[in-house]
Amino acid sequence: MKIENNHVVSLTYDLYVTEEGERKHVESATTEKPLVFLFGVGMMLPKFEEHLSGLAVGDNYAFSLDAADAYGEYDEAAIANLPKDMFAQAGLPEVGTVLPLQDNNGNQFQGRVVSVVEDAVLVDLNHPMAGHELHFNGTIQDVRPATQEEIDHGHVHGEGGHHH
Repeated sequence: MKIENNHVVSLTYDLYVTEEGERKHVESATTEKPLVFLFGVGMMLPKFEEHLSGLAVGDNYAFSLDAADAYGEYDEAAIANLPKDMFAQAGLPEVGTVLPLQDNNGNQFQGRVVSVVEDAVLVDLNHPMAGHELHFNGTIQDVRPATQEEIDHGHVHGEGGHHH
């Protein structure tokens, strides 16, 4: 069975980025803990899915996504100055801490503390992989049609998926 929209895909992968001319391993999904997702519903990066489309169980893959097709270019303007008084109750975070944040519309996102200055905490709002070319390789482990319930809910149920 080939990967197409509204199919549940289970795969392994190794993800690498290139930093200072060297390939650095970032993360993996293994046969014991594969990545399981509903293909074609916007859960994954569009170019990631484009490279997997039409593959079948047992197929190996290797491809790269440039930053623009992954998490975007690094944006120097995406550094926010948060007033120190926001942290009065919890205490000042350390550099490197990832903070859960929410905008005025209730959208949740994360920011990484890059420095603490006299009156503010500087937080980098870029995705951690922004500005990086991503290199993937792996194997398709399983492909099956999604159930109607999975399609209606927009995610995988059962093994490797969401449990209600």
